[in-house]
Amino acid sequence: MAFILISTAHLREGLWFKDDDDYRAGMNYVAIVSFLLGIPVLAFVLMSNHVHMVLACSEKEAMAFISAYKKLYSYYYRVKYNHKEFLRKNGCDLRSLSQDDESLERAIAYVQMNPVAANICLNPTQYPWGTGTSFFDMRPEAGELLGEYSFRQQIRLFHSKVRLPQEYRLENGHIRPRSFVKTQWVEAIFRTPKRMHYFLVNSSKAKSRIENREPFLPAFRDQSLAASMTDLCRSLFGQETMENLAREQQAEVIRQLRYRFGADIVQVSRVSGIPYETVCQFIDTY
Repeated sequence: MAFILISTAHLREGLWFKDDDDYRAGMNYVAIVSFLLGIPVLAFVLMSNHVHMVLACSEKEAMAFISAYKKLYSYYYRVKYNHKEFLRKNGCDLRSLSQDDESLERAIAYVQMNPVAANICLNPTQYPWGTGTSFFDMRPEAGELLGEYSFRQQIRLFHSKVRLPQEYRLENGHIRPRSFVKTQWVEAIFRTPKRMHYFLVNSSKAKSRIENREPFLPAFRDQSLAASMTDLCRSLFGQETMENLAREQQAEVIRQLRYRFGADIVQVSRVSGIPYETVCQFIDTY
């Protein structure tokens, strides 16, 4: 069986997911595309400006999966934010995996450790937007059965008219990954929780964090900065968005984000949607 790791390019100026509702939509679209295309999902994570997925399929099928996913989410994003052609130029990288050389195990660990490496949480099980809590979990299945909702309610929840299996479970407004992710496959691949833990702590993401001497404390999430940016625009200048501000006013908001939250220039650029070079000019000039 073929396995593929999908990694989308990082958006430098903007976010895939601006708030929890965006993440919920993103979670549901993974389940919907997996069901529609019949492609098994082994692991995935939704980060603020990119996504990673491990699928059991060919490279051609993986490209069809990510294309369908981006199409669905782009439509949702356009309706909510009036932003056209979102993700159209957002590229992705596909990498073939194998159980023979343990590249499959390493890729799953890499996906799981993304939020930890980003200083969002201390353990992948603390991150809700992916498969962080899906494996070797002995707790009873939680959440409400999808069949308890009318089809009209399901359409509102999922922004889709696809009829999903009614035995899927919902939690916090999205389909639980354990409802559709091949958790038993993954657990069989790793064989024991201890072996999976070994790959997690030895993943490239974990090692890069240690080598860079990053503090083992959660940083401010992109979504927290985005909400604060709106508050700053409103409190400082009586405007709702950065687009309504003059250049000098934008520079002041950028400086406030930079120094109040200790955010680096890359994060400020990503959250504000302002090019990296312009953010540097704002900080250095104004």
